[in-house]
Amino acid sequence: MEPRAFSACSDAVSGEPVLTGLDQVGGAAPWSRPATEVARDLEADPRTGLDDPVARARLAADGPNEIATRRPLSLLRSILAQLTDPLILVLIGAAVLTAITGDFVDCAVILLVITVNTTLGVVQERRAIRAVRALTTLVAPNARVVRGGRDVWVPTRGLVRGDVLRLSAGDIVGADARLVRSTRLQVDESLLTGEALPVDRSAEAIAPEDGPVADRSGMVHAGTSVVRGTGEAVVVATGMASAIGRVAALVQEGESPRTPLQRRLDRLGRQISVAVVFACLVFLLLGLLRGQPWEITAVAAVALAVAAVPDSLPAVVTLALAGGASRMSRRGAVVRSLPAVETLGSVTLLATDKTGTLTRGAMVADRSWTPADGDRPLDGAVPAGTRSLLEAAALCNDADPTGAGEAGTAGSADTETSLVRAARDAGIDVAALRSAYPRVHEEPFDAVTRRMTTEHREPGSGSSTITKGAPEVILPGLAGAGDAVPVAERWAREGRRVLAVARDGRLLGLVALDDPVRPEAAEAIASCHRAGIRPVLVTGDHAGTAEAVARAVGLVDDAHPAEGHVLARVEPEGKLRYITGWQAAGHVVAMTGDGVNDAPALRAADIGVAMGQRGTEVAKEAADLVLADDSLATVTAAIAEGRRVYDNVRRFVGYGIAGGASEVLVMLLGPFFGLALPLLPAQILWVNLLTHGPVGVAMGAEPAAPDVLRRPPRDPSSGVFDRSLTLRTIGLAVAIAAVCLAVATWSRAGGGPWQTQLFVVLTVAQLALALVLRPGGAWRGGTGALWLPVAVVTNGLLLVAGVYLPGLSDVLRTEPLAGAEFAVAAGAGFLPAAVLLLVRLVGRHTRADLAR
Repeated sequence: MEPRAFSACSDAVSGEPVLTGLDQVGGAAPWSRPATEVARDLEADPRTGLDDPVARARLAADGPNEIATRRPLSLLRSILAQLTDPLILVLIGAAVLTAITGDFVDCAVILLVITVNTTLGVVQERRAIRAVRALTTLVAPNARVVRGGRDVWVPTRGLVRGDVLRLSAGDIVGADARLVRSTRLQVDESLLTGEALPVDRSAEAIAPEDGPVADRSGMVHAGTSVVRGTGEAVVVATGMASAIGRVAALVQEGESPRTPLQRRLDRLGRQISVAVVFACLVFLLLGLLRGQPWEITAVAAVALAVAAVPDSLPAVVTLALAGGASRMSRRGAVVRSLPAVETLGSVTLLATDKTGTLTRGAMVADRSWTPADGDRPLDGAVPAGTRSLLEAAALCNDADPTGAGEAGTAGSADTETSLVRAARDAGIDVAALRSAYPRVHEEPFDAVTRRMTTEHREPGSGSSTITKGAPEVILPGLAGAGDAVPVAERWAREGRRVLAVARDGRLLGLVALDDPVRPEAAEAIASCHRAGIRPVLVTGDHAGTAEAVARAVGLVDDAHPAEGHVLARVEPEGKLRYITGWQAAGHVVAMTGDGVNDAPALRAADIGVAMGQRGTEVAKEAADLVLADDSLATVTAAIAEGRRVYDNVRRFVGYGIAGGASEVLVMLLGPFFGLALPLLPAQILWVNLLTHGPVGVAMGAEPAAPDVLRRPPRDPSSGVFDRSLTLRTIGLAVAIAAVCLAVATWSRAGGGPWQTQLFVVLTVAQLALALVLRPGGAWRGGTGALWLPVAVVTNGLLLVAGVYLPGLSDVLRTEPLAGAEFAVAAGAGFLPAAVLLLVRLVGRHTRADLAR
């Protein structure tokens, strides 16, 4: 059963509060009680703070205020753990077999792949440790506290329960603390909650005990930063008991799941190994029963095993993933783990963040309402009534008019800055305006009154008073406010932040601020729908805002209701539980995020995607993919790349198994047609090199099929082989073996060089098959599509060299063929590919007839 799909409160999501500071304070949650009670329970006097002996005793009892990291395995143990992986064991077996047969080139390649895969595994294992260590950089090294009645700076790791923090603008909070005094305090909690705007915090605020972090208005948390105002707070939780500590614990407890491709190749490796051992034993037994020398029979059996095992598969997979990673990087997606490339192609559910992913992550004043001009967009020149509104908003404002920045730039999310920018864009010289109407008195914004008031001297004589703030605070009692109320309510339902502005007791109008939707987000969501991927918005923001954004990008519509597609007010544990719940229901989950609150979910998701511009180092360390442009469109492009990689790997697996099975059939059935030893070990290895080496690598780089994002994702529980691929592989293996045996039998009956002709037929049949198996549109795929034809032509020339070149032909023990003999063998080799083309053509016409 999937987890519940829509929630606007934390208890429906996470079940329990994220913080464990209750254990350190005792009793009810500190945010649900008055500050005086919390201070009393901690035996802390906000005026004098703790005495040094008490602080030392608590530090000894609770430990330092730092994030504890799990001790990693030694490098040797990590390497040994990677080498016990089933796929690696199959590779080791293949390396041993190739070494026994003297094929040291293939052996070296396989050992290189083992080394690369093991290195990647060890690196990935240590990423969680780096992610946790990155958390420690979010907390300032020192904090200002009251100790023994004196203001002192202490190392942040030395903070203890009961310490009284003194906070001012620019400070980074050192520990989770209950406010006991606050003056116009605003805190940036985006790294914990994902909310773009700074939030007001007040010592008088009381929150429900089960409320999420974002609603605990009487608390400040470790790692968050003070944007404005001052405050004093009593520390209630330190170290691993803090909000950041809990996130660290979740990151360390979580494990990155094995990718779908890894699971499929594990299963395939076990199946191939069993089949190869059985076939070799049968071949060995038949050879001995026919009286062949056991040495030759044993060597041929080993060669048969090498032929049957697609030992270049790991190289093809690794190089295909590396090529996909390179192509993704050119599109702004930096891959931190190669398996993540293919995992993206398996995604069935995309859990996306809101701020900075679907939206720009920057507040913009985009609409206004005035009694004279009505509801209108702010897009350049404005009427007189709207101009008066913007002038007043710029006067009752503390933002620097020279530093307003452009929309979408770092630091532009502040409400005050957005208003100044809107005035400037409307042609208002804010600096000159403030000079003409100097401020003589002010009442700064307060979280309790939710308004800001300034008094200005008018040119000549007199003064005027401007007030701006929440509509529900400003509008009551103002003339003409009745018409503004429905507008404010409608904007609020749409997820906008609304401010009312009045001058000398007269309503000037309303301004709506919004975090604009990224222009490419709607197409990215549409691509997900076309590709059969379920997009879900998961955010710590309010439900109304989340649903409004989801509707704006098409994530929510008549076919996709908010129930099941929008999850709001979700905390770190809640995100993690949703991820694991979806995975338990059979989904392959991709998760996007940028904050510390996203790190556990990024770590646990099948594919974690972090934002490169806005993302914290913690999120980037926990993720598999980092987006340089923070664009969801890059994720959908990466999903297409992942599907391309899997399609190519799957195509090569079918091709390689068909070729290997045909060789096994030829070796097993040949004696029944009078062909005692159809192929020599050196010939088998040469065929494998020509058909599975450069050709296989080129197949891994083939262009994507045209419908790569217009078909549903594959079933996560399915293996590499489905019914259609199995039937095709069996059919091709039988066809190739039949043609080889037919040509060899015919040639032997006429006293011709049957073994060399069989060698040519087998090689040409597989090379031709590689070209026929190309995806639709591959021939129009540009420069990248040339690799396979070039590889096939080159290996065709190497086949000719194996037949005619002195020295090489001696090693392979082939005989020079007459032109007609070579033409017959090569022509017969094209027959299986021609049959496959005919079957495809008939099938295409049949489907077209059924569609009419």
